[in-house]
Amino acid sequence: MQEIGAMLEKMEHITQESENVFVIAKGHKPGMHVDAKFYATPPLLRQLVSEANKSSGGFLSALEQLANVATLPGIVGYSLGMPDLHSGYGFAIGNVAAMDMDDPNAVVSPGGVGFDINCGVRLLRTNLTAQDILEKQNVLADAMARAIPVGVGSNSNHRLTIPELEEVLRDGMEWAKRVGYAWEEDLEVTEENGRFKNAHPNDVSNRAKQRGKAQVGTLGSGNHYIEVQMVEEVFDEEAAATMGLHKGQACVMIHTGSRGLGHQVCSDALSTCEKALARRNQRLVDRQLACTPIDSADGKKYLSAMSCAANFAFCNRALITHDTRKVFSEVFGRSDRDLDMHVVYDVAHNIAKIENHRINNEEKRVLVHRKGATRAFGPNHPCLPEKYRAMGQPVLIGGSMGTCSYVLIGTQSAMDHSFGSTCHGAGRCMSRNQAKRELRTGAIMHNLQQHGVALRAATPHLVAEEAPQSYKDVSEVVDCCHLAGVSKKCVKLKPIVVVKG
Repeated sequence: MQEIGAMLEKMEHITQESENVFVIAKGHKPGMHVDAKFYATPPLLRQLVSEANKSSGGFLSALEQLANVATLPGIVGYSLGMPDLHSGYGFAIGNVAAMDMDDPNAVVSPGGVGFDINCGVRLLRTNLTAQDILEKQNVLADAMARAIPVGVGSNSNHRLTIPELEEVLRDGMEWAKRVGYAWEEDLEVTEENGRFKNAHPNDVSNRAKQRGKAQVGTLGSGNHYIEVQMVEEVFDEEAAATMGLHKGQACVMIHTGSRGLGHQVCSDALSTCEKALARRNQRLVDRQLACTPIDSADGKKYLSAMSCAANFAFCNRALITHDTRKVFSEVFGRSDRDLDMHVVYDVAHNIAKIENHRINNEEKRVLVHRKGATRAFGPNHPCLPEKYRAMGQPVLIGGSMGTCSYVLIGTQSAMDHSFGSTCHGAGRCMSRNQAKRELRTGAIMHNLQQHGVALRAATPHLVAEEAPQSYKDVSEVVDCCHLAGVSKKCVKLKPIVVVKG
């Protein structure tokens, strides 16, 4: 507590509400409608304060962005920051904000979803052991790197015509199932059953479609990856068993999103919002928070295009799953079903969704922006698959390259305090340029090899950009969420093979 007090001495606008919850009072900035709150432990708070102290020359820290979001029309409850919070475009990454659907002035902000719409994580289980993987580690790593297109501008093995792409945008994983790229049961364990229904392909620009038609089934670059992992530790035996997970088991985690199509959808919407704000002569505390009323024509068009991009991302992970199952079948000489390669869960990180939440003791219908945050619905929520309803929603938390990942479980406390949300990963603590300047690819690859990880990366510079040192400690982030009660630890996963773009 003394350490926290010392850190906050020079930041009088921040107070500590409880052990892991901190508040920026709404009087901190003119126009704040609600408080801003964030979750942190002492090490995570130190990183946030350091970022805030370094911000200058137009660069806004994550804490300032959190306060800025509290000024948006229609926001209710509070502008909320997860423990992996770090600066982003407009909204911080790790920012959650709910807008009152009954307020005609309430807005949707494309920056509150981000450029990689429905960047998310999917986990596949297998009945293989870690030892089975290690015996064929390099063969498997090479086969996966060959089979799944990775890197900037990578093109799919599954090229689509524009009419086919529009089916993807409209139908999501229903399309993947229809054409044989997904199992029926895959849809049951995917958020929204793999299909956002308010998706009208006509609301997606031709430029976005051109960028996306050759990219469904590709990994992309940056922090996107496919990892073959082993279950290293189980914290909740009953919940793990419900998901078919146990210690020593091999799994596959897929982390990717909507690629160039989603980026273009966001860019198009930001341009539209900025022009509309200029016409109304409306000024925002930060132009990157460009927004539009939810019920306006522009708002409805963005939410439709966003839903299309989200459906694209679900299909992207579905096609990568299809190719991964094929690789495993070839390497291990058994069918994918014989290998029990079922999807455990698939969850979105960057999305805006209409949900019901209790705010200030009142049930409200709200549009929840989750940017770099994961839905974490608690037990008995009707949106959850029947098989998981009693335990709560599986939450998939990817670590930085070569470090551990986690499966968490959603809680009632998340429903009560965080709009049913929790963290999404480690969260950057070092810019990509800084990482390239200060870190050495050779040393990083040697360290991964020493820890038994087989890495396949499209470009050497990406290794430095995505090094573990560039990110916060994912275990610290997860522990913070666990202590705060917005999710609980279930399973820890350790990487064996990493394929990156």
